[in-house]
Amino acid sequence: MHVDAAHTGSLPVSTAGNPVPRNDNRVIWLLLAAAFVAILNETTMGVAIPHLITDLGIDAVLAQWLTTAFMLTMAVVIPITGFLLQRLGTRTVFITAMSLFSAGTLIAFLAPGFEVLLVARVVQASGTAIMMPLLMTTVMTIVPAHARGRMMGRISIVMALAPAIGPTLSGFILDTFSWRWIFGVVLPISIIALAVGARWIHNIGERSHARVDVASIILSAFGFGGLVYGLSQIGGGSAHGGSTEAAAEASAVSSLTLWISLSVGVVSLALFVWRQLLLQRRDDALLDLRVFRSVNFTISVAHFAVISLAFFGTITVLPLFAQNAMALSPLETGLIVLPGSLAMGLAGPLIGRIYDRWGPRVLLVPGSILVVALLWLFTTLSESTPVWELLITQTLLSIGLAMSFTPLFTASLGSLEPRFYSHGSAIVSTVQQVAGAAGIAVMITIMNAGYVAGAATEGAAWAAGARGAFLFAAIVAIPTIVTAFFIRKPADSVGVPMAH
Repeated sequence: MHVDAAHTGSLPVSTAGNPVPRNDNRVIWLLLAAAFVAILNETTMGVAIPHLITDLGIDAVLAQWLTTAFMLTMAVVIPITGFLLQRLGTRTVFITAMSLFSAGTLIAFLAPGFEVLLVARVVQASGTAIMMPLLMTTVMTIVPAHARGRMMGRISIVMALAPAIGPTLSGFILDTFSWRWIFGVVLPISIIALAVGARWIHNIGERSHARVDVASIILSAFGFGGLVYGLSQIGGGSAHGGSTEAAAEASAVSSLTLWISLSVGVVSLALFVWRQLLLQRRDDALLDLRVFRSVNFTISVAHFAVISLAFFGTITVLPLFAQNAMALSPLETGLIVLPGSLAMGLAGPLIGRIYDRWGPRVLLVPGSILVVALLWLFTTLSESTPVWELLITQTLLSIGLAMSFTPLFTASLGSLEPRFYSHGSAIVSTVQQVAGAAGIAVMITIMNAGYVAGAATEGAAWAAGARGAFLFAAIVAIPTIVTAFFIRKPADSVGVPMAH
């Protein structure tokens, strides 16, 4: 791929060792740093929820909205990013995203109570939602096809290390300071990233002048927002122990909310798709669905959806299993998960180089087999499983997932015409968000339903529920072994460099 200097504002100089012009490479590193900060913030809140319940005088249901509202905002904003990137340009979108994130972080740091903190989380999420599509679109636009795997490997470091460090950092801050400093530590970093980015980031790629379609934005918000909120309500009314009248009433309300939300989401999403099919005829679609004309993109996204569902569900159930079934402390649980996340991130660059040289199948096929095999191994875990066995299994699972994520990102987006990169990035990020929410919701519900009240010990009861959840993930992941054989390297099929 040849990048014209007029598109990037940089010197069109590249070498075999560094195929990206110096100014463009600086843009990518700034976007990587900004995405790291945004994702790091996203993963710190879970550990803080118990502290917030005490400090703010709220109950667990209300406190959970600090996470649910964040997910909802992400689901609503991400589908719009494809349009924003084409209409506003790289620099404007970056400044907007980091300004929103920094403003939300400042509001959260100063929040006098729950209501203001909830608003702050929504503002933060609005900026966070834009960062990953912006990063992936920029990489696809300025990185030559033969070097994209290595660059996507760097992105995988961000995606793996930030979630690994987030809970650990949050735990340290909460043990030493108040919950406000979770935001206080991130705030100066985000402001520095904003200032440096405003100075150095330039517009990359071509801009369009498509009109804003308000109806599409509304349908997108109700469609994706309804799905994610409905999924977050699955199992919301379940409880262990005896059944009470209050618990039964809560369960009924949760079920009604779930079905209403999912129904609104499905109907709105169908109308959204119909409207995009009409608007894309004149290149005015909010989210251009012509990307699915590429078979390679479609298969890659379907594979990615299944992997995301199994991945996010598993990393949510695993800590619960470790603490409830194996009676490990939060710190011990974090140490078990940490090596896998570190291995996932550190393997990214190597996996990227392998992709650049040999394509996706040499990674996806063994990676998919490894993931499925380890998920099946998870179905044999019990409360007496040695800690070292759990640590090794989880680390190997993370490596298997790393062998999937980088090839899928690169092969899917590389299958598109350059004018569709922003829309493809938005779709990949949306699929990850919705599939991840579905995996978490379904696997937590299965774990709760599989809890054996009459088991010999409380640990055995929780282990039974967790095994059911892991069984679901293992079965769902099986088709990825088949689809891995059909995903190819786009550059091989084109045969000539793409030009802008």
